Amino acid sequence: MEATFFWLSILGAGGNPRGGILDLVWEAGPVVKLVLLILFILSLFTWAIIFYKFRTVRRARAESKRFLEVFWESKKLDSIYETSQELDWSPVAAVFSAGYQELVRLKKVNPGSSSAGEAADHESGGLGNINRAMQKATMSEINLLERFLTFLATTGSAAPFIGLFGTVWGIMDSFRSIGVMGSANLTIVAPGISEALIATAMGLFAAIPAVMAYNFFVNQIKTLVNEMDIFSSEFLNIVERHFL
Repeated sequence: MEATFFWLSILGAGGNPRGGILDLVWEAGPVVKLVLLILFILSLFTWAIIFYKFRTVRRARAESKRFLEVFWESKKLDSIYETSQELDWSPVAAVFSAGYQELVRLKKVNPGSSSAGEAADHESGGLGNINRAMQKATMSEINLLERFLTFLATTGSAAPFIGLFGTVWGIMDSFRSIGVMGSANLTIVAPGISEALIATAMGLFAAIPAVMAYNFFVNQIKTLVNEMDIFSSEFLNIVERHFL
């Protein structure tokens, strides 16, 4: 019961005309309201991106783990390639697919060769071509993994300053009202300052999750990038030992 009265007082439903957050927002000036609207939109997009990136990164790690298990257990590249085509979210599978397709292309360049390895041996810089194809796929996957992270970083760095702008503007407006009324008692000053400070609070509310999510996803993506680099090196070694 006490908790119910607590939340009602915060939302402004407890009978105090200036006791709730919604009342402060409603009675704020037009500039402060605009700032709050911008911060609310930024926060809304931030949480949407957080849920989306969490889902995609988690699925990418799960499918990459599954692909690596299949890769090291299977001895046939064609069967591994078929598995990689089913794992659309795995960046490691995409890197392998690019390398395998380049290896097959080298065989088609020399249709008389008995194996893809001989074709790669006859093709000038065959191993280098495979390496470049895998590097290109790696960069493409990194771009996909880093999608929308710039928005999180921008929100995390800019939102506090947007909120601070709203606060400064609200305080300026409050002091202007004091000058017009010619009085500076607490009853007149406190409501205006409260309305102004809510902009800073909203800026922090938008920035803190954005910064935390950005750092978390950067760390997760770094792990996936390391997996792609390690796999590329291992795959090139396998191709060089067994096919060239």
